[in-house]
Amino acid sequence: MAPWLPTREKYGVAVWNFPRTKEHHLPLQIGEMVHILQASEGWYCGYSLRNRAARGIFPASLIRLKGAVVEQRGTEESVVPSEMPMVQEITTTLREWATIWKQLYVAGQTERYGQVKRMMQELMEQRSQLLSGTLPKDQLLRLRKEVTGKMDYGNKILALDLVVRDEDENILDPDRTSVISLFQAHRRAAQTVTQRIQEETSPQPRAPGRGTHGAASPSHNLYLCVRNFVCHIGEEAQLFMALYDPGEQRIISENYVIRWASTGVPQDIELLNNLKVVFTDLGSADLKRERLFLVCHIIRVGRMDLRDSHSRKLSTGLRRPFGISVMDITDITKGTCDSDEDKQHFIPVHLVAADGDFLHNMIRKAVEGKDINHKGQGLWVSLKMLWGDLSQVRKDHPHLVDRSTAVARKLGYPEVIMPGKCDVRNDIYLTLVQGEFDKGNKKTQKNVEVTVCVCDEAGNVVQNVIHAGAGDSPTSHYRSVVYYQQRHQRWMETLKIAVPIEDVHRTHLRFTFRHRSSSDSKDRSERIFSMAFVRLMRPDGTTLRDGEHDLVLYKGDSKKLEDASAYLALPSERNLSESKLLSGSSFRVSGATSGLAVSSRDSFQISTLVCSTKLTQNVNLLGLLKWRSKPSLLCGNLQKLMNVDGGEVIKFLQDTLDALFSIMMEHSETDVYDTLVFDALVFIVGLVADRKFQHFNTVLEAYIRQHFSATLAYKKLLSVLTQYVEQAGRGEPCEPLPRTFKALEYIFKFIVRSRRLFARLYEGKEVAEFQRSLQRFFLALNQLMQSPLEGPTLLSQ
Repeated sequence: MAPWLPTREKYGVAVWNFPRTKEHHLPLQIGEMVHILQASEGWYCGYSLRNRAARGIFPASLIRLKGAVVEQRGTEESVVPSEMPMVQEITTTLREWATIWKQLYVAGQTERYGQVKRMMQELMEQRSQLLSGTLPKDQLLRLRKEVTGKMDYGNKILALDLVVRDEDENILDPDRTSVISLFQAHRRAAQTVTQRIQEETSPQPRAPGRGTHGAASPSHNLYLCVRNFVCHIGEEAQLFMALYDPGEQRIISENYVIRWASTGVPQDIELLNNLKVVFTDLGSADLKRERLFLVCHIIRVGRMDLRDSHSRKLSTGLRRPFGISVMDITDITKGTCDSDEDKQHFIPVHLVAADGDFLHNMIRKAVEGKDINHKGQGLWVSLKMLWGDLSQVRKDHPHLVDRSTAVARKLGYPEVIMPGKCDVRNDIYLTLVQGEFDKGNKKTQKNVEVTVCVCDEAGNVVQNVIHAGAGDSPTSHYRSVVYYQQRHQRWMETLKIAVPIEDVHRTHLRFTFRHRSSSDSKDRSERIFSMAFVRLMRPDGTTLRDGEHDLVLYKGDSKKLEDASAYLALPSERNLSESKLLSGSSFRVSGATSGLAVSSRDSFQISTLVCSTKLTQNVNLLGLLKWRSKPSLLCGNLQKLMNVDGGEVIKFLQDTLDALFSIMMEHSETDVYDTLVFDALVFIVGLVADRKFQHFNTVLEAYIRQHFSATLAYKKLLSVLTQYVEQAGRGEPCEPLPRTFKALEYIFKFIVRSRRLFARLYEGKEVAEFQRSLQRFFLALNQLMQSPLEGPTLLSQ
């Protein structure tokens, strides 16, 4: 045996139990700290910090090494962990609590046992945050205060010694602190802990299974971890997992995509045991849905029929329907049952039984809850609700949500869109709904495959802008599922188109249709038999409207069908008059110039949903946001803003406010637009005050604090406000004044912020003028309240 030699590794923790089977073995338990003295061929010699007198040997593979500083005191070594003191204190506290926690379980004190368990879990989460080293200084200080408060509280309820600390949460050294200072610190700590115990014991209404922060938060998230997928397919598979509302019969989130190899493991082997996603942007309205399901489309990638023999060469790479899985998660999302990341749920697979089984229809039937003989085939998943926005979730649960965790957003806007660049979106969700295709000169119905791509005006394919779902790489083409010999196809496949904002106006979606054959030789000879397209932006500058679109299908030479110059001038959607016109047989459009014909025998429908914080579907709002392009229409656009749907204005809150204040700043020498801009600002503040948009109060506050920069706005806002009050004081009708009074808080916040910015920029100039403006406003307000007049004046009072 090799000799025992001193080692540089001095400090470690046991990650596995090691029983004593021989006299010289040192028995260890998980979590036990060891001081390593020597090493030899995969073994260490040393002692446990629990019992320094007992020395022995133990396997090196069972020890996780940790950083430490070795202090030499004569012949003795003293090991001091190099972790920050707060981390060491948490570790010591957890070990001390763990012993008492087991005693509570044995004694049957289940309530106190559960309380200590929750506190220990929270401390472990916070310890991992401290160790991550990614927290900024202010958050680190706040976390230290939370940790010390929790430890002091736990020590108090477990009748352990109270630790006294200084203002920076460091433990006071009794050798360097006076008796009086120790006493005062002890008294402060005792008062703080006693106050917290009173708060904990006083009854507070809480949502079941949810913390108070969860109930108050406008944003909710569902964490999903796929533990395993057991299914006898024999070919590659794609799993598309999403949230589904059976009441609306539609998917409400982006897909989470898992690519599964034929060997029964993920194609990317690094994702094994790491298939995690967070479904985010869920609002309180989503949690109030009557029922909510987690659904999974299982798509086989390979030959047309699994029963086909390999005696002839078969076409491969076809996306074929295989089955679906559904799980009711209503109780988890509503918080009526505990969600735990360690608890595993089994979701059985419903297999496709016939060629006419469309996956969307199968989901609709499966949510009715009929039992099936799944033969052990299905998904094993863990689920947990997480509260707060994504940044908060990453901070609170770093062990669950890290950089490798996929993020699947809701199809639509979150309840709160924060200003700034953190949530700039330009996503268009496209759903291939359905189609009907005549068999033409074939004996049987076609096996139709739709290929989607995004093209520019020249017909060139825009690269890597199509996203099948979270966790998957973007692609340039998307190919639909192929259903075998069906005249009526119903795909209901949703994908995301993410085109850069500056390119949207010159891009369009192109859909090409091709018959797929099970024989490889026949499949290679098949050409595109039809094509449809739709522009992403309408002629008036607004984006494609949300909802279903019945597209015109063109047929002709396959090269012409992919030639943008041949089809872009043609109509892309069927309207009512076209539907009547197309009720006969196919006819040729634009004479011989395009070389394309429209077929009435075939039909194709898609559905789109635009989620853009920079592009609008409202003409009036677009006119205001792009006021510089047509300044002559500015007055009309400002007036039309009042007619725009509140939800659309709120989505573009920062851009709308930026536009209003830029109009004010760029016309600082004239008062032509002052009243119109003021009324528009009051309208927006009134929207935020509406109960429907109450969560946007924080957005407006954040805008004023961080993004508002109009240094001259205070002059114009005060001027218009004073005019309105003086007008009402004279008994003249002033219709906007009641609305203005309701918005007065935020009007003054804009005034104060603008004045402060001006003073900072011009070193405090024009103070006297500002004071006179304020004085004039308050005098006008006094006169209004003192006026004996009735009518408009009384109403304003």
